[in-house]
Amino acid sequence: MPINILMPALSPTMEKGNLAKWLKKEGDKVKSGDVIAEIETDKATMEVEAVDEGTIARILVPEGTADVPVNDVIAVLATEGEDVKSAGAGAPAKEAAKAPPAPSAAPAAAAPAAAPTTPAAAPAPAAPVASSPASPHRLFSSPLARRLAKDFGIDLSAVQGSGPHGRVVARDVEAAKSGKGLKPAAAPPAAAAAAPIAGPSDQQIRALFAEGSYEAVPHDGMRRVIAQRLTVAKRDIPHYYLTSDCDITRLVAAREDINAAAPKTGDGKPAYKLSVNDFVIKALALALQRVPDANVTWTEGAMLRHKGSDVSVAVSIPSGLITPVIRNAHLKSVSVISAEMKDMAARARARKLKPEEYQGGTTSVSNLGMYGIKDFTAVINPPQSTILAVGMGEERAVVRHGKIEIATIMSVTLSCDHRAIDGALGAELVAAFRALIENPIMMVV
Repeated sequence: MPINILMPALSPTMEKGNLAKWLKKEGDKVKSGDVIAEIETDKATMEVEAVDEGTIARILVPEGTADVPVNDVIAVLATEGEDVKSAGAGAPAKEAAKAPPAPSAAPAAAAPAAAPTTPAAAPAPAAPVASSPASPHRLFSSPLARRLAKDFGIDLSAVQGSGPHGRVVARDVEAAKSGKGLKPAAAPPAAAAAAPIAGPSDQQIRALFAEGSYEAVPHDGMRRVIAQRLTVAKRDIPHYYLTSDCDITRLVAAREDINAAAPKTGDGKPAYKLSVNDFVIKALALALQRVPDANVTWTEGAMLRHKGSDVSVAVSIPSGLITPVIRNAHLKSVSVISAEMKDMAARARARKLKPEEYQGGTTSVSNLGMYGIKDFTAVINPPQSTILAVGMGEERAVVRHGKIEIATIMSVTLSCDHRAIDGALGAELVAAFRALIENPIMMVV
């Protein structure tokens, strides 16, 4: 019996993807683990591996096709001993829809909520293709699990999956056979909540402007995800904001001394060049270690208190934002943080980041100081509980011991999820950050 190869879900939020390139052609033999195609998501281009062995009987979705829904059949695989021609004579091929060209780079936005993060574990770099029949409920299952379910007479839709993205695997079917691991019975539907007031339609908005006075630029996948996640974040997360002015006079001087003393590489260039943002990342990571009750993620069942400080950093890329994560930033030197940020920022702009490199941070930093922004508030990146908005460092007149002096001041604003972090706790985190950023030597103690 031929096996349908489906458009995989390469991230928890993925609904559609662009089939960028086929690495196998019709008639090619494949085995489990072979890379068969490249898929473009809203964040990156990723390789897709085959799950089953056989021969590519027919490719239904040609390369270059845009917006292919998850679970759509993209190819048919003939199993061993099966006639390839008859296996590929089923569903008709789809016409390629040309992917929209990438728009020019846009300036960074105030809220780096573009990168989808979830409490669940990040998917592997190369996600296997689910080969279960497409369904509106996106039932994912492995070939072995389907065979076992058929042998045992078990309905797969009733089995609780423990694989990536809830995929049903063999152990789940074995558990279901003994009466374990079944999904709970559906609860009776609750009374429908009052529908929110809808905004004006596209037609109503366009009617406000004269025909020909504007150009309609279609949204790409990244911009749609940004819009969806920002809406969810502001709707579901009770934000509050704490602003503080930090005296970074010592930090600026220390940074200049450190960069001047950096060793030279073989080509005569300095081994590192630290930025103020590198120190901000380190200071926030250490502050979360000093105030562990603020290093948390809210879930309906429990508060997740994190042991490490994984700091997401907003990076502006063409058509949107992405937030690569510096893992365990509290344990790394500022020079290591700087090198990692330069590498990940470059790969982010080339759309080469892997999902585990931009998902799962415990807090975020959004720095618009390089654009001359004095201060701003940022939208929390779900499911995180905090985000630090960093403004520019500028010389200001300050009063010390009754005298007016000049100091370099940087304004920061911490956005907090009030469900997870109360006002006093948020203020404690800001105070810990300020103490570290104003006394950079404390970051190496």
